[in-house]
Amino acid sequence: TGGKDRRSGLILTIPLCLEQTSMDELSVTLDYLLSIPSEKCKARGFTVIVDGRKSQWNVVKTVVLMLQNVVPAEVSLVCVVKPDEFWDKKVTHFCFWKEKDRLGFEVILVSANKLTRYIEPCQLTEDFGGTLTYDHMDWLNKRLVFEKFTKESTSLLDELALINNGSDKGTQQEKERSIDLNFLPSVDPETVLQTGHELLSELQQRRFNGSDGGVSWSPMDDELLAQPQVMKLLDSLREQYTRYQEVCRQRSKRTQLEEIQQKVMQVVNWLEGPGSEQLRTQWGIGDSIRASQALQQKHEEIESQHSEWFAVYVELNQQIAALLNAGDEEDLVELKALQQQLSDVCYRQASQLEFRQNLLQAALEFHSVAQDLSQQLDGLLGMLCVDVAPADGASIQQTLKLLEEKLKSVDLGLQGLREKGQSLLDQISNQASWAYGKDVTIENKENVDHIQGVMEDMQLRKQRCEDMVDVRRLKMLQMVQLFKCEEDAAQAVEWLSELLDALLKTHTRLGDDAQETKVLLEKHRKFVDVAQSTYDYGRQLLQATVVLCQSLRCTSRSSGDTLPRLNRVWKQFTVTSEERVHRLETAVAFHSSAEKILQDCPEHPEAFSEEEQFDEIEAVGKSLLDRLTVPVVYPDGSEQYFGSPSDMASAAEHIREKMKLVSLKKQQLRQPEPTTPES
Repeated sequence: TGGKDRRSGLILTIPLCLEQTSMDELSVTLDYLLSIPSEKCKARGFTVIVDGRKSQWNVVKTVVLMLQNVVPAEVSLVCVVKPDEFWDKKVTHFCFWKEKDRLGFEVILVSANKLTRYIEPCQLTEDFGGTLTYDHMDWLNKRLVFEKFTKESTSLLDELALINNGSDKGTQQEKERSIDLNFLPSVDPETVLQTGHELLSELQQRRFNGSDGGVSWSPMDDELLAQPQVMKLLDSLREQYTRYQEVCRQRSKRTQLEEIQQKVMQVVNWLEGPGSEQLRTQWGIGDSIRASQALQQKHEEIESQHSEWFAVYVELNQQIAALLNAGDEEDLVELKALQQQLSDVCYRQASQLEFRQNLLQAALEFHSVAQDLSQQLDGLLGMLCVDVAPADGASIQQTLKLLEEKLKSVDLGLQGLREKGQSLLDQISNQASWAYGKDVTIENKENVDHIQGVMEDMQLRKQRCEDMVDVRRLKMLQMVQLFKCEEDAAQAVEWLSELLDALLKTHTRLGDDAQETKVLLEKHRKFVDVAQSTYDYGRQLLQATVVLCQSLRCTSRSSGDTLPRLNRVWKQFTVTSEERVHRLETAVAFHSSAEKILQDCPEHPEAFSEEEQFDEIEAVGKSLLDRLTVPVVYPDGSEQYFGSPSDMASAAEHIREKMKLVSLKKQQLRQPEPTTPES
């Protein structure tokens, strides 16, 4: 179980059962168990626990006597665990302690609950009241795995050694024959190695982690030689397996080298033969998009044929690189030469294909840009040939913006055409560098003349459109200005109408005293100045509209009724403003006179001797009240009141209150002064 006695000797437990026990099987089992520990461990001796609680006395006695023959030297103590009901004394008259010298070890009879007198509880399993964790089935499974691994690894080591040693001796033919006959071992080395690593990991985990937080249980620890044996076998397997892999690699490398040499020559012969001949026949760039696309399609067919050989090249290059990384020195020179030859031919052919593809793509882009630019010029010319029908300023602005955008697009298109054309010319000038000695001057001249002719034609068409755009732009800007003046004039009328509406609805207060009324009068004059500026601004805009109409030789559709509307609103504003000024001036006179009478000192009654002053104030107040009820009459006969009736009622009530104060003051002055006793 992994438990140890107080002398650090291992504890061997023999559980006996009710069934008949085979002494032969027990002897074989004990021989097997005693073969597991190391010699150092055996030297410390064993303590044997014979569990006879479920067996008969004669069986127990036979087992104890058998220990003398199986392990006499190693056994130091035998503990016979007796049942609760002890055997009959007649049966148990045999005294083991008297036979100690003959047996070679001490035998004691002990109950299970008293076994801890001889062995620590932590070294006993739960069957004997101890705390040592032990699972016999788990130990048995691990031992079977260990035995299987030992057997397979030993057999595999012999096979691998035979294969590896055979590959190191004899001639090349003998070496190949040895490898062919013994190339595959009977078991998979990877599987055996994995099994060994898992077993070692399990043993180490149990050794260091213990079980459920208790005392570590290690019945297969270093003393039982499990871990050292597994580690030693794993090291040997890894060494032989590495040599075996090297043997396989060498064989595979030699086969690969022969295949690579054959494939390299196939690739080189095709690329330098049929592949190069296909490229020699392709030189033109086409004179239109369709022609360039047809040439591209033909080139794609050529590339497709080359791609199959390039795929072979990539595969060969990877194989050569792998052999170079793991090859022998005698193969390096040959491999590098093959790789260099293959790379030179493939890169040269790929460069030619790429150059041809770039040239055709540049030609297609040039013709595409030329076609787009031609369509843009046609669209711009179509816009310029249609007369401008004035609708409103926004539509004219939109049309002008569209015209400018089209012209800008044409400029960008022509610039892009020049760039594409110059790039294409540069590529054509480099075309002769890989012409295999073929004279392509004539074909290049045709291509160059075509490219330059297209660019010059587009430049002339663009210049004609620019001249027409300048004339159209001037006319459209004048039309935009005309509509802008008309819109601003109409806006001035709206602003003036809003000022008139604000004057009638919000300018209703007359002030609570003379000072406030003067402030309102000053604000009103500034308000009138704003209205005057608005009216003048509208008149100026309408005058500019007349001048623009004469320049464009057209009649404005909106300015005809704007001037009468402007004059009508201005006259209404003028009449309303004058009425507002008259009311404020009357209110100033009324408040000034009333405040003078009400604020003068009553010790000087001579200042109020004339009743004309009171009558004048009363007359001014009544006149002001009467004006508050009278509407503003415009030149066209229409009428309009200031503010709402409640606003006018509030203003009138304040005037009446002040008139009452003046009247009360008048009555106070009329009363004679009371006589004093001295008078």
